[in-house]
Amino acid sequence: MLLHASGISKRFGGVQALSNVSLTASVGEVMALIGENGAGKSTLVKILTGVYQADEGHIVLAGEPTNFTRPQDATAAGISAIHQEPTVFEDLSVAENIFVGMLPCGGRLGLIDWSEMRRRSRELLAEIGVDIDPATPMRHLGVAERHLLTIAKALSTNAQLFIFDEPTASLSHQEIHHLYGIIERLKRAGKAIVFISHKFDEIFAISDRYTVLRDGFHVEEGRIEETDEAALVRSMVGRTLEQIYPKAAVEIGEIVLEVSGFRHETEFDDISFDLRRGEILGFYGLIGAGRTELMEAIFGLTRPAAGRLLLKGHPLRNSDPADSMAAGLAYVPEDRQHHGAILAMSIRENVALPSLDKLSRGVFLNRAAETDLADRYQKRLTIKASDSEQLVAELSGGNQQKVVVAKWLASDPRIMILDEPTKGIDIGSKAEVHRVIGQLVKGGMSIILVSSELEEVLGIADRIVVMHRGRITGRFQREEATAEVVMSAAAGT
Repeated sequence: MLLHASGISKRFGGVQALSNVSLTASVGEVMALIGENGAGKSTLVKILTGVYQADEGHIVLAGEPTNFTRPQDATAAGISAIHQEPTVFEDLSVAENIFVGMLPCGGRLGLIDWSEMRRRSRELLAEIGVDIDPATPMRHLGVAERHLLTIAKALSTNAQLFIFDEPTASLSHQEIHHLYGIIERLKRAGKAIVFISHKFDEIFAISDRYTVLRDGFHVEEGRIEETDEAALVRSMVGRTLEQIYPKAAVEIGEIVLEVSGFRHETEFDDISFDLRRGEILGFYGLIGAGRTELMEAIFGLTRPAAGRLLLKGHPLRNSDPADSMAAGLAYVPEDRQHHGAILAMSIRENVALPSLDKLSRGVFLNRAAETDLADRYQKRLTIKASDSEQLVAELSGGNQQKVVVAKWLASDPRIMILDEPTKGIDIGSKAEVHRVIGQLVKGGMSIILVSSELEEVLGIADRIVVMHRGRITGRFQREEATAEVVMSAAAGT
């Protein structure tokens, strides 16, 4: 056993984030840390990496009691965290990013040894099977390559414990399997790994053991081979798997939106479909299918080369998002942190943004009306926060997503486009989002649901449109859609 944390408790003001939590990590094993957003996973990781200090409890690393008072202490002790969105220096090279803060120096003058840094960078990258020129500027690398560079940086510090925090959220299937291979190499090299993910296929693919947190408490642990997905879901959220994808019984009405002949020079071609009142129309496809680009064009964020939109039989002018919003359309984007919410602003300010014209008295905002609006939607969507003045940056990923949905709901749309609405959030928060979607269509709203999770599309959509490389390759009614036929269409076969 490399790491044993026991009795870890942490309080923030009046909120008990962790209560008597334990976690072990052994060499040559992957420990899956599982729990909903808000279960305490991030707080525990920050304590293990020296960002926070525990109020109570003990941490033993390699047989020695330890207490990290700053992140540098944890790094020096051999603990490294690879996060969902790696922090890098865009204008530095790959080699400089790997060795930043510990640049190799030599000679009497102590100058940076650039050739040595590039040589060691090549060795570290080769160790994880990556062929990248160390002189490449960081801004030229994709998300997957940035993750790999972070692993190489951890190896440069002789890390013994690797904490992977949702590392696959932005990776393709091929990149995910490459990461699996790297984790296997780390296991064979005698490293200990803590792996955090909301995706059960990943947990069962690479984990040896698991620990479940719920509401800041340690509720279960065991060997992954001795459990199954349904049991883990019950431990995490106290619900059965069938409750995660509830399907609201709604009478589908008339056509409210028609998309005809939509084409873009590089992203999609010959796209036509319709959407009905009270319907959830699912859009499924693999990475690069063109779904997001299509939705951006429908909402007016980009211009298609050809095509037309009809809203209840009348042409819809959508030269920009303002036109679409005025016509009753809303778009919840995939990237909630950069495009969906302003993290440095409060829940109240975010929820009010699309509705400022309704909340104003002349040139002055009605603060009381803003607060009332935010409070109503915070309650309706069960956003876990102290109050509507809490900053969105301080919320869990699932609650951030709910704020983005609340923001657009408050604008009272008739059609809502949800692009990956449950991406990166836990299974309990997914159930909450699905419950809200069900309420919306019961109220007469129409939903276009873009999702890369096949279970989600099959679970709640009334019809499914499948795209592959910018074209529609399949259309399925709910009763005829199976995982096999939908995936076949998504693969272009």
